[in-house]
Amino acid sequence: MTAPRKTKLHVEELRQQIRYHDHLYHVLDDPELSDARYDRLLRELRKLESEHPDLITDDSPTQRVGAEPVKAFNQIHHRLPMLSLDNAFDEDELRNFDRRLRDRLKLDDSEKVEYAAEPKLDGLAVSILYQDGKLVRAATRGDGTTGEDVTHNIKTIHAIPLQLSGSKYPPLLDVRGEVFMPRAGFDEFNARARRNEEKEFINPRNAAAGSLRQLDPRITARRPLNIYFYGIGEISKGHSASTHEMGMQLLRQWGLKVSPELAVLSGVDQCLAYYAAIFEKRVSLPYDIDGVVFKVNSLDYQEMLGFVARAPRWAIAQKFPAEEETTIVKDVEFQVGRTGALTPVARLDPVFVGGVTVSNATLHNMDELQRKDVRIGDTVVVRRAGDVIPEIVSVIKKKRPGKSRKVRLPAKCPVCGSDVERPENEAVARCSGGLFCPAQRKEAIKHFASRRAMNIDGMGDKIVDQLVETGVVETVADLYKLTLENLSGLDRMAEKSAGNILNALEKSKQTKLARFLFALGIREVGEATALSLSAYFTDLDELMEADEEALMTVQDVGTVVASHVRTFFQQTHNKEIIDALLAAGIRWPVERKATPDDQLPLAGKTFVLTGTLNKLTRDQAKSRLHELGAKVSGSVSRKTDFVVAGENPGSKHKKALDMGVFVIDEEALLQLISK
Repeated sequence: MTAPRKTKLHVEELRQQIRYHDHLYHVLDDPELSDARYDRLLRELRKLESEHPDLITDDSPTQRVGAEPVKAFNQIHHRLPMLSLDNAFDEDELRNFDRRLRDRLKLDDSEKVEYAAEPKLDGLAVSILYQDGKLVRAATRGDGTTGEDVTHNIKTIHAIPLQLSGSKYPPLLDVRGEVFMPRAGFDEFNARARRNEEKEFINPRNAAAGSLRQLDPRITARRPLNIYFYGIGEISKGHSASTHEMGMQLLRQWGLKVSPELAVLSGVDQCLAYYAAIFEKRVSLPYDIDGVVFKVNSLDYQEMLGFVARAPRWAIAQKFPAEEETTIVKDVEFQVGRTGALTPVARLDPVFVGGVTVSNATLHNMDELQRKDVRIGDTVVVRRAGDVIPEIVSVIKKKRPGKSRKVRLPAKCPVCGSDVERPENEAVARCSGGLFCPAQRKEAIKHFASRRAMNIDGMGDKIVDQLVETGVVETVADLYKLTLENLSGLDRMAEKSAGNILNALEKSKQTKLARFLFALGIREVGEATALSLSAYFTDLDELMEADEEALMTVQDVGTVVASHVRTFFQQTHNKEIIDALLAAGIRWPVERKATPDDQLPLAGKTFVLTGTLNKLTRDQAKSRLHELGAKVSGSVSRKTDFVVAGENPGSKHKKALDMGVFVIDEEALLQLISK
């Protein structure tokens, strides 16, 4: 039956669109379309052609693999075609694939197909020819039959051996692999490009493709490219294996990199479990992947199954939900965080990406917004990987409307109206409202009550919002003044739930110093830094009195963190809140540093070192004092037993004299620690 004219026109329109985007993606390395939208176009065309076989033509995108090679490179005819893979997008499609194979192989219900599986790298496919163990030629996939000669560029990649290892390699080996740029290398490359005011790459896939297709191999040599080999195109007789896995083992023996995630699976259920595991793991992998490839492991079965026009019947790629999509920026608003930081957030036309519908994306700060030149009305590429907050990757400037609007930093806080300040050389702008800003007040209380801080169970965001908005709670200390009446008067708060929160507040009073410090919300003091501070200053008063020099003696505390900590504890209102929290009954056990024996000569004594020591380093002095049971503090307090004053002692020496703390010199210290 002849297809209707309307269908013919639609099929031709789809082909033109796909050819256009093929050219942008494969030839110019400048895509305008996300992978997900491209896949939808191709699937629609394939569906129409399957319904109307009379419309299939030899030059249809469904009958070929990629685009024509660029003219700047010599063309290489592949000894065996580099075919593409059919895709599965859900469990049903993978099960249907397995069912078709079992039918063709005439397997009964009890027999399972054995598959070789590995992540599907998002890079550039290449064919590399070795003759007598030497690398002689390399080509891109191109259109699957003819590719671009990239031999000189391939030779610059250190992961690719110029000479195969061992002595049992075949006289001829045509091996297929995927060139990619690891995320760390990609980030470093773009950071360097920003410093040099050069063009950045949009994603690691574009970076790999653009790097491999440089006319000057010296440029490629400076790019951090890598490769994993995934298949054998052609091999001399007598060297082949009986399974795909054995073939990959041979490649490893010959010095060729194979995916460390390669696994052999029995049946489709194990394939689905592998897919789920890799999907969870993808964010932690050092390279980008966009799915999992499943291949029939038996090479005899592969031969029996054969090929269709553009792909092998014995392999399929199960794709992940797209991590990138395109959409339009409707507006940019500024959110105020608990530290007063203003974060620009793009409001988007809703788009399905990374498995969820996304309508907002972070722009991090004004520097990032200006660097990417995001404007209201722009068409942008949005990325969401795993549980990472969605972000705008790039702007498709070809689609920028004439009425697009630049985004400007507001002069006043959008929440409280206070002035917005942006210190020189800092990317982050902040509201100057401090504790007066409701946004900061709410977020500070939510942070204080959070699980990793004071762990006040039941103190959720909506409850905090109501407590702040009604004026019942203005600081974190007010939480411990709450009554059953306060809480039960909140919306949707039953008396039992209110009682549970009061119990949680009481329970939270027994905590640890590290948790308490983290809960205070001091800038730059995360959980790890709070733990380091609590391990060094086991007494809160001692920490609050410590100067920046003392603070910087703590592991991983530099000048910036020390400044923030010192500034925080110098503020009167912060001290008042801490006093109120302690008065409410918050306590923690004193975590004494372990000593070999309480009977050591200096057990229980606290020393402070100041000035320059001549006969031993400060670290040597600390180490020896610790061995003898003493504690070495970074600041002088009433609990200090000895201040050791070397040459040019600082303010600690004067403070010790003022407080009547016993001061000794280096010679006296040497006598003490030599006993």
